[in-house]
Amino acid sequence: MPRISEATVAEHRAARERALLDAAHEILLETGEAPGLPQVAQRAGLARTSVYQYFASKQDLLQAMVRDIYPRWTEGITAAMAAAPTEADRILAYAVANVRLVADGAHAVGSALAALAPGEELDEQATRMHREVQEPLVQTLTALNVDCPEQVAELINAVVHSTVMLLESGQSVDSALSHLHVVLGPLVREHGGTGAAV
Repeated sequence: MPRISEATVAEHRAARERALLDAAHEILLETGEAPGLPQVAQRAGLARTSVYQYFASKQDLLQAMVRDIYPRWTEGITAAMAAAPTEADRILAYAVANVRLVADGAHAVGSALAALAPGEELDEQATRMHREVQEPLVQTLTALNVDCPEQVAELINAVVHSTVMLLESGQSVDSALSHLHVVLGPLVREHGGTGAAV
């Protein structure tokens, strides 16, 4: 039986998988490209062949990275919305949290996976995640009696996407978010929010 560094084999495997995922995230953020399995093993300080005990391919690794990031993404958005001073300010909190998560590199995993493995399965997964992430926004808009909350949520996401494009064009996070506030601030204030910077 191989030597393990944790109390149980299950804990050992979990710790190794965590180390590999962390290494893969670091490489992706540094290079902007999907990391190769040998590269990830080297960064994690493991034998080159060890990584194949956890991930069968580069695509398998990237899908695991998406599953790893997704809960953190939703938790970040949910926490930001919960901290908003009013129901209406939750709209702005949702948008700002999404932009900040992209700026922190969380979005890079999905982009790398899409570039590596476009296809129906990935599209369905992305659509499902998009709906789940958007659900708290739809609920907020519904609570505020906004007409057609699903369609308005899509428009708000279009503003978020445009703000992300500003980041990708080289604007600072603060500058991009100031533009976001200009667009969404009136909607928030119209429904009783402060529209203040988040």
